[in-house]
Amino acid sequence: MTVDSQTFRKTLGAFASGVTVVTTHDPFERVPVGVTVSSFCSVSEDPPLVLFCLSKHSKSLLAINANGHFAVNILASDQRDLSDRFASKAQDKWDGVAHRPGLGKIPLIAGVLAHLECSLFKEVESGDHSIFVGKVETATSHPEKQPLLYYRSAYADFPDQP
Repeated sequence: MTVDSQTFRKTLGAFASGVTVVTTHDPFERVPVGVTVSSFCSVSEDPPLVLFCLSKHSKSLLAINANGHFAVNILASDQRDLSDRFASKAQDKWDGVAHRPGLGKIPLIAGVLAHLECSLFKEVESGDHSIFVGKVETATSHPEKQPLLYYRSAYADFPDQP
């Protein structure tokens, strides 16, 4: 039995995930690059590895490979606008976005829940996406914030804890 893409997407929507913006610095165009990614997870603690998936049609793909470094900016609940902005095809994604440079000039977005600065460990082509595995070089978090969640094709609030 073959699962059609609409059923597949709807079923996977039942899995709540955090939202990240993966960023890098394009060494050819000399501009910051960023894309919203919800397909992100940890891989290994020793060495510290994470992965994310990116469409093979994404303009960010070439920049990540060329730079060799990227950051995973884990968004806080008050950053839905950044998620929407970096998910769009807008040319001015970085206008007014506060950030500072990290490894390999990768932009680290201000006010996020956490940053992971990574060196590219491996890329694996899989179907219509590439899986990027990164070795975490630095990690910082701000635990006083709540995460931005995505569930059933919409943003969701983190439930209040007792």
